[in-house]
Amino acid sequence: MNAVGTFAAGLGCKCPRCGRGRLLKGFLEVRESCEVCDLDLSNHDTGDGPAVFVVFLVGAIATGLALGLESAFAPPVWMHLAILIPVTVSLSVALLRPFKGVLVALHYRNVRE
Repeated sequence: MNAVGTFAAGLGCKCPRCGRGRLLKGFLEVRESCEVCDLDLSNHDTGDGPAVFVVFLVGAIATGLALGLESAFAPPVWMHLAILIPVTVSLSVALLRPFKGVLVALHYRNVRE
């Protein structure tokens, strides 16, 4: 097996041991085992951890963007909503998988059996 970095494997949603097998099936469901090295992934549960980190990060970005828009252009409320809702939803959806991958990889590295 080749050595793989924890964050590289997590961000790529790859197996934390071999770095080649897919970590997730579907959008956010962790596979039972790695299809390449047969690592048991069933006990690596992240719970709501990825969602919490995504909410904090996206909330900070959206708040900064809203404040920047308001101070630079003072747009009406509907324009804030027209800009911030798609940005917030897009960032949240885009970041959930990598954050889940990183948390599973960190869990694997710190809780080996």
